Amino acid sequence: MKLAFSTLGVPGLPIADVVRLAAGNGYQGVELRAHPEEPVHLGLGQAERASVVAEFERGGVQILGVAGYAKVAAEGYDQPVLDELAALTELARDLGAPYVRVFPGGGDLKPSEADEIAARRLGAAAPYAADLGVRLLLETHDSHRAGVDVARVAGTVGHKSVGALWDVMHTWLAGEEPVASHAVLAPHLGYVQVKDIASTDDTTPLALGAGVLPLRACLDTVDPDGWVCWEYEKRWYPEAAELPGLLGAGREHLLRLGAPKQ
Repeated sequence: MKLAFSTLGVPGLPIADVVRLAAGNGYQGVELRAHPEEPVHLGLGQAERASVVAEFERGGVQILGVAGYAKVAAEGYDQPVLDELAALTELARDLGAPYVRVFPGGGDLKPSEADEIAARRLGAAAPYAADLGVRLLLETHDSHRAGVDVARVAGTVGHKSVGALWDVMHTWLAGEEPVASHAVLAPHLGYVQVKDIASTDDTTPLALGAGVLPLRACLDTVDPDGWVCWEYEKRWYPEAAELPGLLGAGREHLLRLGAPKQ
C-alpha cells in the first residue's frame, strides 16, 4: 500500500514544507489541491510548474494527483467545464501527476439527467486526457455520493482515461457497505481517499482510528499495491487539530489496517 496525504489538510503551506512533511513522515505521495488560494493552481506558469516538480523530485515524493473543482454534472453550458477539465489535465501532465480529481456537482437534477451530463462531458474530455497520460477521476461526492452512482457514470463513458476516486466517508454516509462500494468501483478505481469523523452529524476531521468510519473494512477490499490518500479536511474545519502532528501516527494506523491478516 502506497500512502499519500492531501494538501487540503495543510492549507496554503509552501510546497517545500509539504514535501518535507511527506518525506519526514514516510508518505510516498501527495495529492495537491488545485485552487487559487494554494501554491498550486491553474494560473501557474511553466517555470513555476517546473519548480514544483523539482521540489518533489528532490524530496523523493510523488505527486499523486491534482484535486480540481470542476463539476462535471452541473447545470449549464458544457464548454466552460470542458475548458476547466483541459486546464486541469494540462496541469497534471506538467506536474507528472497521473490523476485529476473532479466532482459531480449535479445539485437537484434528476439522477438520469446528471448522469447524462457528466458522462457526456467526461467522454468529450477523455481522449485529450489519454493523449496527455492523465486519468480523470470522478469522486464519490455530493450528487453522486455512493459508489454505485459514480460507477454508473464511469461505466457509461467506458474510457480508460475516466475512472473513480473512492472517498470512503461519502459512500458510508450514503449507506453503502465497503464491500459493495468496492465491488462497483473496482473496474474504474484510481485510488482511495480515507479520513475519519465522529458521526453522521459531525464530520469534523479526526485522527485516523478516532472516529466511526469503517477504515479496516475499506482497506480490506483494495489492491495492496494501490494508493491510499488521507484527506484531512482542515481547510473547512479550522478548529480541527493540526495535521502535521497527526501524520506519523496516521501512517502507522493505515499500515496496521492494511497489513495481511494472519
